[in-house]
Amino acid sequence: MPGGRWRSRIVSTSLPELSVQVRQAREALGVRLREIRREAGLTGRALAELNGWHFTKISKLENGAQAPSDSDIRAWCRSCGSEDQAPDLLASARAIESLYMEYRRKLRAGQKHAQVFDVPLYEETRLFRIYEALVLPGLLHTAEYAAGIFRFWESFLGLPDDVDAAVAARLERQRILYSGDRRFVMLIEERALRTQVGDPDVMAGQLDRTLAVMSLPRISLGIIPIMGRRYSLTQGSFWIFDDSLVQVEGVSAGLDVTQPSEIALYAKNFELLQQSAVFGQDARDLIHQAIAEIPRTANQAT
Repeated sequence: MPGGRWRSRIVSTSLPELSVQVRQAREALGVRLREIRREAGLTGRALAELNGWHFTKISKLENGAQAPSDSDIRAWCRSCGSEDQAPDLLASARAIESLYMEYRRKLRAGQKHAQVFDVPLYEETRLFRIYEALVLPGLLHTAEYAAGIFRFWESFLGLPDDVDAAVAARLERQRILYSGDRRFVMLIEERALRTQVGDPDVMAGQLDRTLAVMSLPRISLGIIPIMGRRYSLTQGSFWIFDDSLVQVEGVSAGLDVTQPSEIALYAKNFELLQQSAVFGQDARDLIHQAIAEIPRTANQAT
């Protein structure tokens, strides 16, 4: 789980086979849609204009990043003169949705599972590139900070109460910070330093923990100042695992990006975000400033 919260994304907790099935099925459906469009001699922009869609929707559907609705499929086939293929495509899309809902049902067994299923991925990865926009990365969490985040998602999504087990699993996963030859490049928005999770003592402890972890030679931690010059205006947290996978955050679901061209875009974006960040003592100064402002912020909130 990237970031600091529970994820309902198209990967499995204890059922990796199901996650692969969902991802591959969505990608295969996207390939079929692309073939239909190309056989009709339409560009992506032309198809989007015919249906009043934003042009980026075509890429999302063809790459499996967005699940097509029934109306999307019917409109696609109608515009491409392939209405006879609509029933088969509709059946495929509904089968994929069934797989996804089955995944959601199983994941609701609790948040602990969402911490466990990524362990093999974490252990295999050698280079972590992490961008967090609102909260601190899970690999840096204290127990109290993690518990505050888990309690929010438990309430928001109506999940079973397994916060203590989820916290323990998250802390256990942090052992990768101290083993192997892994490298971690973390970029954090300055506002994440001031997004209060728990009470002021919890935030102070979390920021102190962040300062301590920054001293590890394998970790490069940058802070993107609120008023600093920005070289990227993209939004949304994401994690890049080597050059093989990107995990993107959502509210009720997340996205696993595996296509090399898409991964390259996230890598390019990460480089631009790095240019926007400050490191070393400048980053430490921003964290110390946030710590100094915690009591004042807490008093204002009351």
